[in-house]
Amino acid sequence: MLEGKAVIGETDMLQTMQQDALDLAAKALDCFDVTEATEIARFIKKEFDRAYGGGWQCIVGTDFGSFVTHCYGCFIHFCICSLAILLFRGSTGPEVDADDQFGAFETVKA
Repeated sequence: MLEGKAVIGETDMLQTMQQDALDLAAKALDCFDVTEATEIARFIKKEFDRAYGGGWQCIVGTDFGSFVTHCYGCFIHFCICSLAILLFRGSTGPEVDADDQFGAFETVKA
């Protein structure tokens, strides 16, 4: 496990959700080589979709820029080993379900 080696850059997630993201990243790195960025991203994205509902996006790599619109409370950018990981629940527009706990949107540059 890689506990204690993750460095969080930006986040607006609750602490428990942040910990889930870090734990899943560590688990993914136990299952995949660091060169398999797409497989790591797929693993984390699918697990967050399962745990927190659909619409999650995950980007993994050593050098990338981003500017994304995400649901408030659903964004984390962190580094673990040599990889940067961006995980967020995306949005296609301003339409929001009144029962959706992640209804507000925010744009962040990471």
